[in-house]
Amino acid sequence: MLIRSDEFEDIETPTGPMRTYIFRPADEGRSYPGVVYFSEIFQLTDPIRRFASFIAGQGYVVAVPEVYHEYEPAGTVLGYDQVGADRGNELKYRKPLKAYDDDATAVLKWLARYKACSGKLATLGVCLGGHLALRAAFNQGVLAAACFYATDVHSATLGEGKKDDTLKKLPELKAETMFVWGRQDPHIPYEGRRLIRDRLEESQIHFEWHEYNGQHAFLRDEGPRYDPALFMLAIEHIKALFAKALV
Repeated sequence: MLIRSDEFEDIETPTGPMRTYIFRPADEGRSYPGVVYFSEIFQLTDPIRRFASFIAGQGYVVAVPEVYHEYEPAGTVLGYDQVGADRGNELKYRKPLKAYDDDATAVLKWLARYKACSGKLATLGVCLGGHLALRAAFNQGVLAAACFYATDVHSATLGEGKKDDTLKKLPELKAETMFVWGRQDPHIPYEGRRLIRDRLEESQIHFEWHEYNGQHAFLRDEGPRYDPALFMLAIEHIKALFAKALV
């Protein structure tokens, strides 16, 4: 399937315009389910762009918002280095939790009305984006969420003040939700993963849970932690989840 990856939209949010990049099938005569893909702390890097293109090629309209649009000029990409990581982590804890939620609501509403979108919606995310994809799935109308090595969920430290309520809100989750973790990920240790899973079980909601021998960011096809075999397995998981939930 041929795709287009040359479009973007500046979506209005309560904290200003949010540059959002669109990846979609090139066929202008059809509509497809929509996926909001939340990036890691570095925003729209080349690996995020390639992964978004890959998902779009499976028959989805993928919208990738800039998570730090209030703090960085549109088009800013942070580097995969210490300077980029320090800036990304600084902003992760500076941004208010409400602003993250407002952004998710805005991009979901926009995507539901986008010309090539059928109106059926899912979320997807990696690292910080895994947590944001989970929180975005609390929005009514989100049918599925794929959350990869979601940071700060177990510690409840996302956003300004490092005090989020994601764990407390899990009983509200209606979307078919999938969690994928790397056992060698130092950011989400065994105790943290167990805490999240216990809370999910107590909430009696539908979810999938996958753990593999992998590092943090094993999907990032750049750098020493990339695992191509797990990448392909992850793609199959996503395809199966979305095919089931977005029919």
